[in-house]
Amino acid sequence: MKISKIRILQGDGPVSVNASLSKVVVTGFSNTKVVRNVVSSRDFSWETHIRLPKMRIEGSYHMQGRILVIPLNGHGKCWFEPSDMDIIMKTTTSLYERDNHVFYNVTATKVDYTISGLKLHMGNLFEGVKVLEDSTNQYLNDNWRPVSEALKPIIAKTIEDILLAIMQNIFIQLPAEYFVADLPRSG
Repeated sequence: MKISKIRILQGDGPVSVNASLSKVVVTGFSNTKVVRNVVSSRDFSWETHIRLPKMRIEGSYHMQGRILVIPLNGHGKCWFEPSDMDIIMKTTTSLYERDNHVFYNVTATKVDYTISGLKLHMGNLFEGVKVLEDSTNQYLNDNWRPVSEALKPIIAKTIEDILLAIMQNIFIQLPAEYFVADLPRSG
């Protein structure tokens, strides 16, 4: 899946980052497994637990700030590979009728997740000083847990955008009543 641009501003704690990713390509979603899905009887939104063994986010980045104790100011190509993701997706919906069927209008997704690993690489971190770039990338990979917390808003936003597009594409075509019984009708 392709995403044109992702922006993130974060200024608290060990991370202070003003970053953007552009020309983003995300792979790995074909191996997604739905573990559990619960539909709310109140508003018919749902919460879905998903397992994603591996995802890869590639693109061009522009970043100013710091992660942990490392000042990062650069732009170039990058990739991030979170592994063994357990995702909880909360989907906001409304119902509407079309062609004598009830459909979901998927309006938002919000995700939280945990991972068991993260690998990453950011090129041109220090305007071409390769030794410094390599040692910084190695340090970030060796300290992936705090780095993953720093990158969590970027990764979560990417997952939300992808899942929202997928859900909207599915539910504009398939009636909600195929998935959930006893949906209310207007008349």
